[in-house]
Amino acid sequence: MDLPPAWPAHLPAAVQVPLRPISENLSRTAARLPDKPAIHYYGATLSYGALAGRVEALAGWMQRVAGVAKGDRVLLYMQNSPQFVTAYYAILRADAVVVPVNPMNRTAELAHLARDTGARLIVLGQELLDHAAPLLGEAVGHGLVCAYADAAGADRDDLPAPLNRGALADYGLTHVTRWDDALGAGHAPGPQVAGPDDLAVIPYSSGTTGLPKGCMHSHRTVMVTMAGGLAWNPIRSGAPSLVSLPLFHVTGMQNSMNGPILAGETMVIMTRWDRRLACRLIRQHKVARWRSITTMAIDLVSDPELDPQDLASLEMIGGGGAAMPSAVARRLRELTGLDYIEGYGMSETIAATHINPVTAPRLQCLGLAVFGVDARIMDPETGAILPHDTPGEIIIHAPQVMLGYWNNPAATEAAFVTIDGRRFLRTGDIGMRDAEGYFHMTDRLKRMINVSGYKVWPSEVEAMMHEHPDLTEVCVVGRPDPRRGEAVIAYAVARAGVAGTSEKGADVMAWCRDRMAAYKCPAEVRFLAALPRSSTGKVQWRELQEQGGAAL
Repeated sequence: MDLPPAWPAHLPAAVQVPLRPISENLSRTAARLPDKPAIHYYGATLSYGALAGRVEALAGWMQRVAGVAKGDRVLLYMQNSPQFVTAYYAILRADAVVVPVNPMNRTAELAHLARDTGARLIVLGQELLDHAAPLLGEAVGHGLVCAYADAAGADRDDLPAPLNRGALADYGLTHVTRWDDALGAGHAPGPQVAGPDDLAVIPYSSGTTGLPKGCMHSHRTVMVTMAGGLAWNPIRSGAPSLVSLPLFHVTGMQNSMNGPILAGETMVIMTRWDRRLACRLIRQHKVARWRSITTMAIDLVSDPELDPQDLASLEMIGGGGAAMPSAVARRLRELTGLDYIEGYGMSETIAATHINPVTAPRLQCLGLAVFGVDARIMDPETGAILPHDTPGEIIIHAPQVMLGYWNNPAATEAAFVTIDGRRFLRTGDIGMRDAEGYFHMTDRLKRMINVSGYKVWPSEVEAMMHEHPDLTEVCVVGRPDPRRGEAVIAYAVARAGVAGTSEKGADVMAWCRDRMAAYKCPAEVRFLAALPRSSTGKVQWRELQEQGGAAL
């Protein structure tokens, strides 16, 4: 496969991927750097040696007491914490499969995951126990419960209530074991028997159509994006990373946890996002690397009390999930001197398949297809491969692509297309590739708005509207229109001190008409206190689109 013209000269054409169980990364790092801090957490520090010891003890309990065997699925249902990291690696050390669960999920959603995976154990935070309790002893056999505050130190009051509460003495439930009791039992796990091609992680897709689907990933596929990400953007020796992305999500899992553990670097973990606390932690621990989502960056730069010196230690900032507005990227560069490095990936690829080169990044751009990724643009109707600068569906053949959807052969079949004897994943995202090899997102396959026969890409309109001085966030959707087929509607959040009124909406529409083609301009601007978001920070545009249609 030929490298694109923009491929950075300092990067190799390929990387060597370690072919071993993921948990071995931790044991090797602990053997090499036993006293190095692995985690800083609200005033407490956990060394690599201590972390590895806890993983061994917990894996032993899972095997000896909970009956977890090779290939069993274990639900991991908790927020960012040292216990999350410990449980993740203990599940893998027990030769089982991690099923990361969004901590915003409730009983019905958990029930689907439990039934679909046949999980025999759920590891969870005690603040989530009420949602899991109806399933214990039935849909899932047993629960292991922790309190995040028990891992915190002098700064535990920075944990929001009720997360700053220690473990309850008695949960009053059968089929439940306390975290400290499991660790204190002193069980040792058996020898590691899982290999590179055994299942390791099953993250579930967002379920924008139908029920969420489990993306099957082996130790090999997880290792690919882990090793590739470090090669693309190496962690400077001794440089801590701020962990603010949710670890249940593949971007946080790979970039903020698995990558630093493979490299032997320190994680500064936040359980909940708080912009003031983030600045304090960056300054206190001299954090060099911060992976975020666009909404976190917008929140940070919107803080009127932000001191640029708080961010002086940063050497790399970047993320994904949504295009970074150019106005926000400019502000970040003013504050830090750094470019925001955007990338693109999905649960089906266990994080990034495209990343901007750090030496030549582009704004609102997915980046280049990284090591070993064959990405093409396909006409979603005809299946023809399209030339440069022509929008179509992004399809991907790569070593990090999932093995398929768990227990769902029909969905797996629909997700792939074979071209030139290769199996390509259909992403459902519309984009285009330029002559230098950069990929640009146009939109989701079904999010295009058709206004009198003209195609409107919401992301383009959103990017332009972000330049308006009185707006902080914008989401553009389509609504049915009896005359034009569809009309453009914009949901916006006004800056502090600006009233979001109908008169202000009219002003914004007039501002848009001066800056974009008439068919792209919003027919209406509706102001909200905040845009609805998923737990990973993505704007729930479908929810807004449904509201727009219902309001007619």
